[in-house]
Amino acid sequence: MKHYKISDRLKAALLRAARTFAQTAAASIGVCALISEVNWVEVLSASLLSAILSMLMSIGGLPEVKESE
Repeated sequence: MKHYKISDRLKAALLRAARTFAQTAAASIGVCALISEVNWVEVLSASLLSAILSMLMSIGGLPEVKESE
């Protein structure tokens, strides 16, 4: 049976979600020709959804968190 410190798992999941949020935001902003054309509501919405999905995917496990005995 795998044992993890919850704080380690939570930190790793939050870090992964933050990275996913930033990557989605960067990709969403990057498709606009000018910064004034960016629909910020859509960027934040898509980025937040990506971060939530990342957190849900982390329930299955995180390879960066090592097992403790």
